[in-house]
Amino acid sequence: MTGLPVPPLVDHHCHGVERSALSPASFESYLTESDAPAAPGTSFFDTQLGLAVRRWCAPLLDLPPHCPPHEYLRRRGELGAAESTRRLLSACGIAAFLVDTGIPGDLTGPAELAAAAGGGAVCHEVVRLESLAERVADGAGSREEFLGGLADAVREGARDAVAFKSVAAYRYGLDFEPGPPGPAEVRAAADRWLVARAAGGRLADPVLLRHLLWSAAETGRPVQLHTGFGDPDLRLHRCDPLLLTDFVREVRPTGCTLVLLHGYPYHRNAGFLAHSFPHVYADMGLSLTHTGARAGAVLAEMLELTPFGKLLFSTDAYGLPELYVVGTALFRQALEGLLTGWVAEGAWSAADAERVAALVAADNARRVYGLDGPGAAAPGRSSSFG
Repeated sequence: MTGLPVPPLVDHHCHGVERSALSPASFESYLTESDAPAAPGTSFFDTQLGLAVRRWCAPLLDLPPHCPPHEYLRRRGELGAAESTRRLLSACGIAAFLVDTGIPGDLTGPAELAAAAGGGAVCHEVVRLESLAERVADGAGSREEFLGGLADAVREGARDAVAFKSVAAYRYGLDFEPGPPGPAEVRAAADRWLVARAAGGRLADPVLLRHLLWSAAETGRPVQLHTGFGDPDLRLHRCDPLLLTDFVREVRPTGCTLVLLHGYPYHRNAGFLAHSFPHVYADMGLSLTHTGARAGAVLAEMLELTPFGKLLFSTDAYGLPELYVVGTALFRQALEGLLTGWVAEGAWSAADAERVAALVAADNARRVYGLDGPGAAAPGRSSSFG
């Protein structure tokens, strides 16, 4: 793409990719948020994301754009997982990866992502709060050990990682009580959940989820919160970021920055909160990837009310390096199409368009996460934790 300079990207929210070869069914499972098979007679390549993979990724594997899915998967198998990952990631133009490492599986770590991307890319870790609490609980022999160990782990995470991330939207919803729970509430909730954890349960107690959020916020590190759509494990009507409004107000005195991830179909609501509160930022990750050829329309809606210094780029790529390619390509195409159009109409100056492109692509994330300050990771190295 030409016409609008876009600097190397900071992907402020992403995940590892599969190290091993994938079957066609496993590959397709990463093209959807559903946990069910595609409609009879179709595949998950028959989606905006599936078409975008064939459009943007096929040429990077020496295939024509829009080649049939079976040809794409055959060529990917010939190259192998490592070479496919190297080719795809190195084409993305990502300068920094901020990696949520809280998802289990045989996934690449932050340093592996940066190495595959080449070009001096750097990496940092984002600590997923619920996974952190579950690890601490698995090694605790009592409530006191769990709560003390959790406090220590949060402090260590604040020292070594660039941010925390919460999936409270999945585990409970965003309609939780906004204030911090009291000590007696936390102790009682810890007792209940340690019993549930011993039976293999995930952390879903709303009191402990609030305790985690407030513990992280009080460190002063940014906190990323999942909002909007995802897999069927959540209830979408309870993931509207507007449900966080009272929490946003109450947490402000801590100095913590809140980053509202994804948002779709509530992305305009996330933009309103970013517009209204100085410590709230909005993200476009996942939304652009899954809307494909309509990504420009979604990005335009995010740019309606969100201050240009409050919108951050991410891919939310997970499992497939193809999702990094699609996320970056659709972002660049959508951003260039919108801004060059507004310049041509006379609504924006070319200088303003270039400045806003730089803010959204990288500069906002660098400021929010302090990436250019003391302790920034070296190329190919992770600010690791855990």
